[in-house]
Amino acid sequence: MIIKNKQFFWSSIQKSLIVFAILLFTACAKKEILTTASFQTDSGWGYTIAYKEKVLIKQSVIPVISDTKSFETETDALKVAYLVKQKLKQNLSPTVTKNELILLKIKL
Repeated sequence: MIIKNKQFFWSSIQKSLIVFAILLFTACAKKEILTTASFQTDSGWGYTIAYKEKVLIKQSVIPVISDTKSFETETDALKVAYLVKQKLKQNLSPTVTKNELILLKIKL
């Protein structure tokens, strides 16, 4: 009888610890507030950056260059979107320089 009570006690503690760990994990999981997405344009790709599902930036052309052309690939658009997102997270200006585009190997 004592052995059964002891086993029941330990199995209850194990179940409680598992439930606690799951709750702790879900509570601590950080939800991304800034999100990026790509979209297709007539001549290529662009990107958006949203804050809590409200679009802050919609960039359909490559910034800083004199031509008004879109990114050639979705990957290029997302590279720049990620850079701008990181700048926003650090409370920096979201502007992109030509040098940054070259460092990201964006086709100009």
